[in-house]
Amino acid sequence: MLYWLGQLLAPSFGPFRLLSSRLVLASLGVGAGAFLVWWFLPRLLHRLPRDRGREFSHDAEKSLGKPTGGGIILIPIYVAVCVLVVPWYDASDPASTIRYEPFAILVCTLLALATGFLDDRSTNSWGEYRKALLDLGITVIVAWVLCRGESATIWFPFLGGEVEVSPSIYIPSATALLWIAINSTNCTDGVDGLSASLLSLSLLYLAVILYVAVGHEDIAAYLLVPHVEMGADWAIMALTLMGVLGGYLWHNANPSSVLMGDAGSRPLGLLLGVFSLATGNPLLLFIIAAVVVVNGGTGLVKVALLRFLRIGIFRNVRFPLHDHCRKNLGWSNTQVLVRFMIVQAVLTPILVVCFLKVR
Repeated sequence: MLYWLGQLLAPSFGPFRLLSSRLVLASLGVGAGAFLVWWFLPRLLHRLPRDRGREFSHDAEKSLGKPTGGGIILIPIYVAVCVLVVPWYDASDPASTIRYEPFAILVCTLLALATGFLDDRSTNSWGEYRKALLDLGITVIVAWVLCRGESATIWFPFLGGEVEVSPSIYIPSATALLWIAINSTNCTDGVDGLSASLLSLSLLYLAVILYVAVGHEDIAAYLLVPHVEMGADWAIMALTLMGVLGGYLWHNANPSSVLMGDAGSRPLGLLLGVFSLATGNPLLLFIIAAVVVVNGGTGLVKVALLRFLRIGIFRNVRFPLHDHCRKNLGWSNTQVLVRFMIVQAVLTPILVVCFLKVR
């Protein structure tokens, strides 16, 4: 909306040209998202359900009774700010039409929010299988939206060139990746500030790749990666979400006064997967959010192998890994947060450089 306003008013009032800049729009998104969440969250805490504790989670009693489901405040603010700052068409192309992909993704994000919040406010948990099926339905829709039901062009690390993937392969693969992102993020949400901090780092790296690398035609050509026409627009959405998480972290820092609950972790995980797929390299999720995937995703592998194949691995390791570090290694919540962030902050740039340059 601001982009359209800038195009409309710039001829008569020059400073409005700034609203045509993706960088300016991203900055407005970060600032507005952070401020609105910081302002509204404490004023709406009394309307949130209370945490009922997590089964088998270490120190779950410390969160018992805290306001949870904070995602019901975070995500609508995020969607509203995106409607304002994300360009919905390309003014440089006279034949440009409204781009429906960001709008469709925001609608699916609200669906993920709804399923998560209904579980948060329910007296009894909805159960793993019910939530898994709901996630599956949403991720199939998102995967279809991202490829528009047509063949998609992707690229891989260490290999030059591009690969054309049919929708019959892309949609199931993207669905699986999105499902992993949702559930890994959900499992990581167990230590005050951990999930939001790790996601903020991941979103920053993704935004840089989307805006500077694949979103810039000349740089994409230099790096031998496909140019993503909407790269800068996806970057604006990623940075706006980082701002929203910043406002949330103000109140979620240890000791937290509010928890995001499934209403926050599920849509956040979905968006993390979306931005990873938007880069054109699905494997980037496992690099950009390596700590999130290892922390939460490996526990899913352990449970799946034990439950369906009767294969018991990692018997002496608690999952999510942050619980193992707290209970078995004696780390404090602050140590878990800082050390996990250090690993992600140091490891990610090294791996991203390998992904982009060694081709």
